[in-house]
Amino acid sequence: MPLNRVTLLSLFAVAALAGCSAKDSSSDAASQTPPEQSASCDAKAAQALIGKIIDPTLTEQARRDAGASVARVLRPHQPVTMEYNSQRLNIDVDDHQVVQQVNCG
Repeated sequence: MPLNRVTLLSLFAVAALAGCSAKDSSSDAASQTPPEQSASCDAKAAQALIGKIIDPTLTEQARRDAGASVARVLRPHQPVTMEYNSQRLNIDVDDHQVVQQVNCG
């Protein structure tokens, strides 16, 4: 009986260490930013999006126009992260996918 407990605890320890190892390698990759992403997002360049129905092609075009490295579409009642990212274009849409607001952050 004690042998089963030791085996079970060993498996938990290995799983916990594997999770820590995965976090370390992903944080290293996230800290490496290519030099071409040093410019900030400019939401003014994407204001023409307001009033249009969003789709993946329009999202990508707005991202490029704004000079952002990433764009996200924010739908009503959708949970979102609150950290500020000067490289991110935020596209707020209503229930009908019509763009209401465009900003960076």
